[in-house]
This record gives sequence, C-alpha cells and structure tokens, in this order.
Amino acid sequence: MVAPDNLERRLAELPGLPRSDLLRQFEKAYSRPPPLRLSNATLALAIGYRWQEQVHGGLKPEIRKMLLSGKIAPVPARASAGTVLIREWQGREHTVIVRPEGVEYSGQRFRSLTEVAFRITGQKRSGPAFFGLRK
Repeated sequence: MVAPDNLERRLAELPGLPRSDLLRQFEKAYSRPPPLRLSNATLALAIGYRWQEQVHGGLKPEIRKMLLSGKIAPVPARASAGTVLIREWQGREHTVIVRPEGVEYSGQRFRSLTEVAFRITGQKRSGPAFFGLRK
C-alpha cells in the first residue's frame, strides 16, 4: 500500500516507470498478474486507481452495483435551459446549448435538437436520441 503522504509523488512517477516495474506494481496492488497485452499506460492507470482506492476508499456499494449492472445513470427525458450537450460525430465534437426558446449550435439558433441532428448528419433522426436524451 502507498502511504497517503507519498501518493501524489508516486502517481506522478507511474507513467515513466519501465514495463517490468509496472508489471511488478500491478501484481503487488492486485495480488495477481495483470491481464495479457495491457499497454504501459493502462497498467499505470490501473495501479494509480488501486493506490487511490486504498488511500481514499473505494466506490460506494450502490455506485459499484450500478456500474456493474450497466445502468450508469438515469437519462433525463428533457434538457432544461442552460444544459450543454456534447456529441462526437465522425471524429468531430459538436456542442449544443439548450436555451429557453430553442437550442444554439455553431452560433445559430434552432427550434429543436432534431434540426441540429439533421444539420450534423444530413439525415432525419431523433435529436433527443442523437444527443443521448433517449435510448
């Protein structure tokens, strides 16, 4: 276990460690060998997470259960004014701001998310579904 007063320094050192040290640290942190073919970056993240978990505590049981079930969070049916929606589409990030009178995208006002989804994709589709407000 990492001492709380050394945690920040040890986390900062992780990305620069040689692979052999990362493998050894993973085994020490998890009491088992790492899965095959993990990159050095992923090993460092996993080790860092475990150290922080040991120092600060793990996830609350209800959060852990929710994550393991695949139900991350309830999806709101509507986005209220001021909500910022971000969607990546074909390698480009698209940001929409919900306003009381509609939505704003690329400095222009639109009546609905569906209009914006059409503008982005060139296809008719549900705007709320495109931006993750519906399944």
